[in-house]
Amino acid sequence: MDEGRGSAMAVVAVLCLLVVALQCEVAQAATYVVGGGSGWTFNTSGWVQGKKFKAGDVLVFNYQKGAHNVVVVNKAGYDGCSTTPRNAKVYTSGKDQIRLVKGLNNFICSLPGHCVAGMKIQISVA
Repeated sequence: MDEGRGSAMAVVAVLCLLVVALQCEVAQAATYVVGGGSGWTFNTSGWVQGKKFKAGDVLVFNYQKGAHNVVVVNKAGYDGCSTTPRNAKVYTSGKDQIRLVKGLNNFICSLPGHCVAGMKIQISVA
């Protein structure tokens, strides 16, 4: 009987350790509001300076719905202010939340003239 109780306690201990490990993983993700109090607007490209982003961090793009959008693009889309690739994900809610992935994360506003006026950011995640 004591042997069974000991096995059950070991299983409970392992489960508790797994829960703690998962909580630590989740707790390490940070949330950033793009542009700070100004939100997603013109000339936000400098906003990334001095920040250390990690895979899993969340960017929040706040803007007036209909006035802007957020498009996840590749490097060519970022450099050329175009929605490249053609199936690029477009966000339009005004309160968009996007999780960063490892590698380059490129975002632009695709409304005419907005990207070339500075509504784009590029974040490199190691």
